[in-house]
Amino acid sequence: MEAGHANGNLRLTKLSKSFGAFEAVKSVDLEIRKGEFLTLLGPSGSGKTTLLMMIAGFLDVTSGDISLSGHSIANVPAEKRNFGMVFQGYALFPHMTVRQNIAYPLEIRKRPRAEIAARVEEMLELVQLVAFGDRKPDQLSGGQKQRVALARALSFSPPVLLLDEPLGALDKKLRIEVQEQLKEIHRRVGTTFIFVTHDQEEALSMSDRIVIMQQGMIEQVGSPTELYERPNTRFSAGFLGKSNFLHHNNGVYALRPEKIDLAPQGQGGDDTRLTGTIRSITYFGPMLKFMIAVEGEDDFEVDVDVWRSRHDFIQGQQVDLTWAQDAMVRLQD
Repeated sequence: MEAGHANGNLRLTKLSKSFGAFEAVKSVDLEIRKGEFLTLLGPSGSGKTTLLMMIAGFLDVTSGDISLSGHSIANVPAEKRNFGMVFQGYALFPHMTVRQNIAYPLEIRKRPRAEIAARVEEMLELVQLVAFGDRKPDQLSGGQKQRVALARALSFSPPVLLLDEPLGALDKKLRIEVQEQLKEIHRRVGTTFIFVTHDQEEALSMSDRIVIMQQGMIEQVGSPTELYERPNTRFSAGFLGKSNFLHHNNGVYALRPEKIDLAPQGQGGDDTRLTGTIRSITYFGPMLKFMIAVEGEDDFEVDVDVWRSRHDFIQGQQVDLTWAQDAMVRLQD
């Protein structure tokens, strides 16, 4: 019997994976809500892909449990979990047309021919590739191939769709375009998406919740806004976006670069919190990045929108740094 068709919450309980003496995933506890877009975010080697492969059933669990709708699936083979999977490399069949690729999961499940034909057309419409149904994969762009892979993975209505860095092979402009399409597809189908990436902007822009991982463990879980505005640890603050770290009142605080204002020395007024010297100014089109040497602290990064920069600063200039009190977030570590 196929597991998972109830399409409920997915629960990971003290889930661990070891390769010999190396612990790749360490006692992970996580509930993934039905229908949410959850992102596993972390650097290379953080355990995010290993965790995804255990959920998929491609890797055996060393200890702990995986359950769907309250039923354990830890010992259910991958092909019986009925989960969809999308890889970075597309994994399309080169000798098949787009329609045939999308139809394949339905054919091996022995669905009626008329049902398969109707479902394939529905999937082509969903991913906006109706006009490309008779093409082979080598006649498609990278973004189109990824949409075919997505349509194939969704064709049999899986309760959970697993996506392993699916946009990693695309250039930045195309990646942003496919991100928007993926969010819209998720909204329309309502399937639980579990998405693996090391790209912070991707995680922030697409997710309902983000799981930050480090060294096989969960560092912090929350919505993009919660994690960005209220990181718990130095790692969370520094990995999801950029942060300055300030020692104050026997604690360490995170301070985002865009929340700091600059003024020529002596012009910051009563709001001045630090003074420093401009080490460098880098132009990024809509934004200027300043690196400021501050006594007793690491260099501060200050990001200023070009349109709101009221002063013509130069390298070596003395400046006042100001920010709102609630811009600083006290860290737990």
